[in-house]
Amino acid sequence: MAVLAPAGPGTRARRARIAVAAVFLTNGALFANLVPRYPEVKESLDLSNALLGTALAAGPLGALTGGLFASAVIRRIRSARAGAFGIPLIALGFLLVAVVPSWWALAAVLLIAGAADAIVDVAQNAHGLRVQRLYGRSIVNSFHGVWSIGAVLGGLMGAAAAGLGIPLLVHLGVAGVVFSVVALVAYRFMLPGPDDTEREPAPPAPRAFPTAAVWMLAALGGLALFGSLVEDAGASWGALFLTEDLGATAATAGLAFVALQAAMTVGRLLGDRAVDRFGQRTVTRLGGAVAAAGMGVALAFPSVGTALAGFALAGLGTATLVPAAMHTADELPGLPPGAGLTIVSWVLRVGFLASPPVVGLVADHSSLRVGLLSVVIAGVGTLILGRVLLNRPAPH
Repeated sequence: MAVLAPAGPGTRARRARIAVAAVFLTNGALFANLVPRYPEVKESLDLSNALLGTALAAGPLGALTGGLFASAVIRRIRSARAGAFGIPLIALGFLLVAVVPSWWALAAVLLIAGAADAIVDVAQNAHGLRVQRLYGRSIVNSFHGVWSIGAVLGGLMGAAAAGLGIPLLVHLGVAGVVFSVVALVAYRFMLPGPDDTEREPAPPAPRAFPTAAVWMLAALGGLALFGSLVEDAGASWGALFLTEDLGATAATAGLAFVALQAAMTVGRLLGDRAVDRFGQRTVTRLGGAVAAAGMGVALAFPSVGTALAGFALAGLGTATLVPAAMHTADELPGLPPGAGLTIVSWVLRVGFLASPPVVGLVADHSSLRVGLLSVVIAGVGTLILGRVLLNRPAPH
């Protein structure tokens, strides 16, 4: 599908970019506000680790379910409304966590919040890519960088609220109201009209996906899956690897996730310039090689220092991976608007759901050091599948 090549972004495009960035920030911050308070939720409901884990798994499960309807929702109410108005729904879902009476109620609330989050995720990316067409150059990586900043901000808010003993209902209520207001104000500055306004007219999409598009979606879904493997490795297993395998203190172990997220944030904030200069294919494949090499060295010569460096290089190397897969999927010809982006986003969430038990199973039968080879595999897979990406900057 051809894309119009505007002379440059005007005031409307710049305002829309800020508005989309605000929605990304609120989306990252809401979930991160809740994470530091999981121990309190577990204690208040008197849950075992197994029951808590089962309840928390409802979030990714809801995301998988909601993701199936994201394209239809966006076509019906447009990406701007779906993204901005979805934030208060997510906030309400997380607020209910503070008052649920049992683990199954907690699971139900997280299921609904996860479904809303999946729709918001697709919508905010769809609208961000729409703004990118007005810019005529890559800006989508910066949106994902702002999401990461929001996650750090939300995590700090949650940790501070827990440390100060602020009641969970008050904390989540205030956070929900603040970020909902930000999203709703941002909506006023997002782009009006249909989501295909910035595209050149194209023939109606066929009833069946073209064979070439199916193969491309499979490859792009694989790239998104590799991105989820790397992110989950830092979130789920980084601290455990440093403590159990390398004997690090609890404070030091937490730096594994911080190293990966911080490097990924930097990579995303700088990634648009790299993509404009060298193209998505070159940047993504080189990043895959960096991630594989960095974590490979860390696992071959394990120490606290090499592990932290390995997680950082993995985050840096895959920083532009998911945005590149989403961008390419959204531009595939012959598909209904939002369909490619929805499918790739859905596969990404499959990865987040499947990665923890798979890595855990490998670790139980061998070691976590072997389980973390998933990062190396993801890097090598990115190097191979990255060939399907376009190797040219966004049109000017």
